[in-house]
Amino acid sequence: MSVDLEITQSAGAPSCSSTPKSRRIIVFSRYPEPGVTKTRLIPALGPENAARLQAALTHHTLRIASNYCAANACDLEVRFAGGTASLMELAFGKDKHYRFQHGRDLGERLTDAIATAVAEGAARVLVIGCDCPGIDQQTLEKAFNSLENTDVVLGPAVDGGYYLIGLRTHWPEVFHNIDWGTEKVLQQSLRACRKLNLTVRQLAPLSDVDYAEDLIVCRREPNAFANVLPVTRPGLLSIIVPTLNEAKTIESTLRSTASGGDVELIIADAGSTDDTINIATHYGAIVVPSRPGRGRQMNAGAALASGEVLLFLHADSTLPIGYLDYIRSTLNQKVIAGAFQLSINDTHWGLRWIEWGANLRSRYRQLPYGDQGIFVAATTFYDLGGFANWPLMEDFDFCRRLRKHGRIQLAPASIETSARRWLTVGLWRTTLINQLCIAGFCLGIAPERLARWRSTRK
Repeated sequence: MSVDLEITQSAGAPSCSSTPKSRRIIVFSRYPEPGVTKTRLIPALGPENAARLQAALTHHTLRIASNYCAANACDLEVRFAGGTASLMELAFGKDKHYRFQHGRDLGERLTDAIATAVAEGAARVLVIGCDCPGIDQQTLEKAFNSLENTDVVLGPAVDGGYYLIGLRTHWPEVFHNIDWGTEKVLQQSLRACRKLNLTVRQLAPLSDVDYAEDLIVCRREPNAFANVLPVTRPGLLSIIVPTLNEAKTIESTLRSTASGGDVELIIADAGSTDDTINIATHYGAIVVPSRPGRGRQMNAGAALASGEVLLFLHADSTLPIGYLDYIRSTLNQKVIAGAFQLSINDTHWGLRWIEWGANLRSRYRQLPYGDQGIFVAATTFYDLGGFANWPLMEDFDFCRRLRKHGRIQLAPASIETSARRWLTVGLWRTTLINQLCIAGFCLGIAPERLARWRSTRK
């Protein structure tokens, strides 16, 4: 099977000249074959679109590397897997030097590429993957400068690996006993460097693109990924609902989204086994498969949204009548984002105090929570990197980042949220648990650890 890659030639001068230079950039990539490349993204994108993403990421990385090498005394080499050198030339241009990746795992392939570069006269070698859209020429320059007086430079990836490694010579032991493809890669690599008494400098962390939630990073570069990801439609509102077995509540939530306006409904589902998906498709929703975790799910939905404005709605909440007008009028007040006032659908008097406290906090501290329906311009969301991929505190963290850039305004209407969590665990117990989680987060306790603790208190 083939796929139209919509190929354009990458910029830059011919690389790896007949006289090798002392600096070399090696880009690791794979020929974009449907069904073989970006397999973890196939559930969200489909095999052809996943291959187009691979091609777009490679083009993006090669453009940056080529431009850097053209302006500096630096060779560029592409180490590829899958396909052939002629297919790679056809896809990415004949102005680059292509070599096949040799080795049984990533460690052996890195070892072979770096050993060859050093043997050919390179005194400083950078190896970068093509999965990191955030890499730029400044990052490459910092890495090469670091190698002036450091043995190894590493660019940490947010997922626990690294997007760049630079060395001054060939140390194969750096790549021994590494659990490639896991969150342990960076720490194991640092441990290997310490055992070898090598000096190490780390660059700023960046995000790789491996799963649907990571596509948020690509939305910052709309031109580079226009043939893969949706194009933003002016005037469209995308409503993103994270779900996991929400069949009991999701129908009333989706029914409240009906407005007759320009609305796109996206269900970011983490593997529901009940009737959630059938109900969602009945209401015309786009279903985006995602890994579990509300932060991940909302990012996955937002990454594949076409809306100019994004509204994040919990699966047990219902929107007020006329919500579209409230959203438009709120954002027209020159604020960074907005949310609705909280209303809990039970008559218990204690819930009125909880509503009052939540609305007071949202109005004066500008810290609405996710059950209040946070809405924000898509460009703002993408520029800020979306939610943290956490199971807890993702809304608290996002609003703290938002309010550094402007005011978060409460709309003059209420979103109605289910009382189930308060009634199941208890009003005051739930409130205490929530406050302890916030306090723990502010003290630096990891959200994953807080989520595990909270699950034992229900």
